[in-house]
Amino acid sequence: MNRHLVIGAGPVGSGVASALAAQGTPVTVVTRSGSGPAHPLVTLVKADATDASALTAAATGAAAIYNCVNPPYHRWPTDWPPVHRALMIAAERSGAVLVMMDNLYAFGPGTPMPMAEGSAMNASGPKGSTRRTMAHDLLKAHAAGRLRATFARASDFYGPGVLGAALGARVVPKVLAGKKVSLLGALDVPHSLSYMPDVVRTLVTIATDERAWGRPWHVPNAPAVTQREAVQALAAAAGTSVKVTTVPKAMVQALGLAVPTMRGLTETWYQFDSPWITDSALTEHTFGLTATPLADAAAATVAWWKARTAA
Repeated sequence: MNRHLVIGAGPVGSGVASALAAQGTPVTVVTRSGSGPAHPLVTLVKADATDASALTAAATGAAAIYNCVNPPYHRWPTDWPPVHRALMIAAERSGAVLVMMDNLYAFGPGTPMPMAEGSAMNASGPKGSTRRTMAHDLLKAHAAGRLRATFARASDFYGPGVLGAALGARVVPKVLAGKKVSLLGALDVPHSLSYMPDVVRTLVTIATDERAWGRPWHVPNAPAVTQREAVQALAAAAGTSVKVTTVPKAMVQALGLAVPTMRGLTETWYQFDSPWITDSALTEHTFGLTATPLADAAAATVAWWKARTAA
């Protein structure tokens, strides 16, 4: 039962698989294309994440299943439910612990800051409701003894391997070039960020520690900074000077008429227009995990992007 199963090979899935393999743990990575990190201990399997039978077969004998799937942003309400159901069925049939990569959308607008694990999940929009339902499903199934489950909530990703995020491909290459950066929402309100290696460490930790099962956990994040400060930290690491501007909400709404992803951002605009701060004290105290300081994380992020550009 030492083998682990990872569903998805984006920055989270690939990061988890690579971390486990580096520890000497055999890993099976399932994706629709059969892609994933190259390592002697990583086996790549081609399968559909909505196929409960295929996932059950892959999970047989596994200690844990990591849900690192990431459907297109604007298709969460339609694409997430069948994947979620298939993963729960696989966990129930195989006995593997189901570990879900989660975010903060379930809390919704108006949530008191900072957000803790016990904060009420009051989201009512399509994406927030989808994530709220998934969290409730896991907690209910675990409490009923149908399966063992846990999940880690992260804020906006950044770091090595992160492309499609607020501080990903739209921002870091411009920072490296010293060009102007445009961001969504307010530039000078605090916003928690989740550094990818910290996300990976949290998932790997809660998968095998029985204290984690049956409840959510927050990824340890460095103290919240403003979006402007986050960009300046990247610029300092890159040795550049960058002007930071904001994209008006009206422009996002106009673009949303033609671009589904931009349309989806209007639902979660509150996350960037008001303070968005996490409390990860419970995770830190329980498992001894700590967040990587922003300056160190920014330096590693810039180094990864420079290496990627050179390659």
